[in-house]
This record gives sequence, C-alpha cells and structure tokens, in this order.
Amino acid sequence: MLTLVPTPIGNLDDISKRALTALMEAELIFCEDTRVTKKLLQLLSERENLEFNCKDFKSFHSHNENQVLKTLTPEDFNENIVYVSDAGMPCVSDPGATLVQYCIDNDLDYDVLPGANAVLTAFAMSGFLNTEFTFFGFLAHKGKERNEKLTKVMQSPILSILYESPHRLLKTLEEIKNIDENRTIFLAKEITKLHQKTYKNSALNIYEKFTKENIRGEWVIVIEPTETVGATLDVKDIENLDIAPKTKAKLIAKMTGKHTKEIYQQLLDKI
Repeated sequence: MLTLVPTPIGNLDDISKRALTALMEAELIFCEDTRVTKKLLQLLSERENLEFNCKDFKSFHSHNENQVLKTLTPEDFNENIVYVSDAGMPCVSDPGATLVQYCIDNDLDYDVLPGANAVLTAFAMSGFLNTEFTFFGFLAHKGKERNEKLTKVMQSPILSILYESPHRLLKTLEEIKNIDENRTIFLAKEITKLHQKTYKNSALNIYEKFTKENIRGEWVIVIEPTETVGATLDVKDIENLDIAPKTKAKLIAKMTGKHTKEIYQQLLDKI
C-alpha cells in the first residue's frame, strides 16, 4: 500500500501521530530528496524518542519519476510504501501525483494523510473574505511563460495564490505593481517557522517597502481578484449605449454569434 505523508513546513510540532506511525511502519520510503528525509527522521527520532526502522530510501522527484515508475510492479506495493516530499503536502507544487495515478491505474490501495500546507495556511491568514481561490504555484523564472501566467493571475476574478522564492520576490512584486499598483496583496513569510511574518497592503506600498528590505525565506503571495465589471452586461445594455449603430451591431454580434448585417438592420428598423 502507498501512503502519502505530509511533513512539517517549518515547525516540527506540526507532524501528526498518523504521519509518525506511517513513517515507523514504512518498509520503503520514496523521497523528493533522500538526504532531507533522513535528516527529518533523525530530528523526529531525537525529539519524539522514536525509532524509524526503514533502511530503504529511494529518490523520487520531478526529474526521475517517469524512470522510477517504469521499474515498479504492482507486487511492489505489497510492502508499506511511503512517499514524502521535502516539506508540506505531496502533489501540491511537489512530486507525488504520478505515484497516485499509478495506484489508480493498477487498482492498488493508497491513502493521503492530512497535514501541513502553506497554501491553505496563507489563505486562512490573509483575511480576504473570498470563499474560493486558484493556486498557481511558482511562476516561470522569465520569458513568455512567466508573463502569460502572471497576466492570467492578475486578470482572474478569483483570489489567486502564488509561491515565490526570496531571490525573485521583489521582481514579482514589481511586476504586480506595474499591472495594478492599487491591487491589495497579502504576503506570508516562512510560515510556521521562527521568523514567520505577514504583510497586507496595496501592491505599490508593498513593493516600496520591500525595496528597502533584506528579503529572505520562502514566500506565499495572495492576490485580490480583479473586479468583474460588466459581468452581467446583456444585449439591452448595448442597445441603450449612445454609440453608432454599426458599433452596436458588432458588439451584439460578438455576444450572440449572429451576423453583424442582420443585427445592424434590426437596429435601423427600431430607429
């Protein structure tokens, strides 16, 4: 059986009893980074006075997961297999989803334990009243892909959440500010860790503040959604506008899918 186990994102006290039990019973542990996982188990062993007997650790990350999957057979899952990413919930901006899909495809038992997650924690911290959000993960470092994704984020009518590294935070804040300096954003730094800190202000004020800061740690950015102005616009609204009939016809044609000439004639008949 496969068990996906979330690990602390900073504070070791956030490890759950179920997670500790799964790790103690594991016969094979797939890890995003075996060194990180072994260090975590060492710290937990000393802190909780526990013994983790698993000696079989295998690397499983975004660069090798397809190769590793080719070496597996359904019989391998007769063992207690655990997957852990370096920190937080597997599959959330971390590897693990391909292991889950392997289990689904082969009708194998698997479970995902609840636990620490920076996205949900930042969402609850932000104070925004929105009841839904879209998680966009990390932006690309540069280029067209980055610009397109950030544009999508800034045009979204739904609250948006990003992860960002300390090296690119100021660049991201500047880009957000250049698109809409009045947009309210929330930042959370080093969630659950000793230097956890939060900020909430306009994009302009946040950017100006951080130009004077020594930026460290991992960040979550929560971005206020754009206003959905015109969401309820209908044909009658267009007809009542004080604009040329030809322009009205073109707009209504786009909304309805009808021919512009047909709509134009209908508008003339009403004059």
